Amino acid sequence: MKQVAINQPKKQPGRFILYGLLIFAGLVSLFPFYWMFVMATQPNHVINQTPPALLPGAELVTNFTNVLGTIDFFGAMMNSLIVSVAVTAGSLFLCSLAGFAFAKLKFKGRDVLFVLILITMMIPPQLGLIPTYYIISQLGWLSDLKAIIVPGLINAFGIFWMRQYIKEAVPDELIEAARIDGCSIFRVYWNIVTPAILPAFATLGIIVFMNVWNDFLWPLVVLQDQSSHTLQVALRALSDSYNRDYGMILSGTFWATVPLIIVFLLFNKAFISSLTQGAVKS
Repeated sequence: MKQVAINQPKKQPGRFILYGLLIFAGLVSLFPFYWMFVMATQPNHVINQTPPALLPGAELVTNFTNVLGTIDFFGAMMNSLIVSVAVTAGSLFLCSLAGFAFAKLKFKGRDVLFVLILITMMIPPQLGLIPTYYIISQLGWLSDLKAIIVPGLINAFGIFWMRQYIKEAVPDELIEAARIDGCSIFRVYWNIVTPAILPAFATLGIIVFMNVWNDFLWPLVVLQDQSSHTLQVALRALSDSYNRDYGMILSGTFWATVPLIIVFLLFNKAFISSLTQGAVKS
């Protein structure tokens, strides 16, 4: 009797190994954040014990209450939100405008100017501290949030990112057709280019927001008044005491990262779409 072959799905052990490695890498990358949360819920003597605790404790509210009693946490968070949102919005508008000009407009010296902008990415930002501080002090902006917002409104990476994305995502024929129909250059940017680069906006927005939110050195230099401190500068005061309360420090640090997680969760779909678009393009 002739046996009939039955098609069975082939076992793919390589795929299971790959998924296992990805799950392991994901857990490893999430563990520091989880452990910070665990330490934020423990009293100081438990944090210093060996072996360390791996499960959450019951001191989350107490530690955060100590944070609120030491620094103006919500005032500093509001300053960070104002600065981060303003810098992010300004960067998205100005960098996309400059990227559009370098990608689609033809003007004398365009390529040379773009190369000069790229060169500035190789200069360490610490070298600009003294001249920028001098300018800010002459303008009378010390201890003012403008000292952080205005210098951060445009950056070389944002121009480079937008220029590359617009060059690939917006066809030249579409822009030429709009110009023939009588659209001004700004209307072409606003009505045609902007809707086509929304994933690039999400990616650059997340990067800029995270960088501004986590920035410590420049706000520490120019924000001398305590009422103008951003969250990262304010958190520094938690570790200035002689007897360090690590539960309080980690509690403040944990809650300071929550807005970053919310921003990422809101825009992660567009962020991943922007990063993978070039990988699947033929």
